[in-house]
Amino acid sequence: MSLVQYIQRTKETYDKLGYPAYRWFHAESAPAFTKVTKPLAKSRLGMISTAGTYIQGQVAYYYQDDTSIRAIPNDTRVEKIRFSHITENYLAEARQDPGTVFPLESLTILQQEGVIGELAQNYYSCMGGIYSQNRVRQELIPNLEEVVEKQELDLLLLVPL
Repeated sequence: MSLVQYIQRTKETYDKLGYPAYRWFHAESAPAFTKVTKPLAKSRLGMISTAGTYIQGQVAYYYQDDTSIRAIPNDTRVEKIRFSHITENYLAEARQDPGTVFPLESLTILQQEGVIGELAQNYYSCMGGIYSQNRVRQELIPNLEEVVEKQELDLLLLVPL
């Protein structure tokens, strides 16, 4: 699917939900670059996925502006992984192979092989298709910052959908 088709489909989806016309986010400045200070093999790594990932038994994401997050223990079996996202049509591959957007098995293998020093106890997920930029800034980001900070990470892997 081309970018143009993705943009049109996103506009149509938001229109069906009763939102005003979709406006793409434009940052006022580039994000700060932070130089890595430790080798990956000596680092503690965490992960955030925006694929609406949750574990069987947890509450699925609500499609319209859901800014909640889910903690997913790093030892979760892949069969327990589920997805709920406003862009359902982009989840077919993720449902066949959850590792494409939530690579918990790959991270475990990399740790076992010594490529990664340590993995965070929990990974985190959110539903990245949130229309309200204000709610992202005021709700989602502060909540993610809080849980990530508690894990005392050296590196954070962001896996967008």
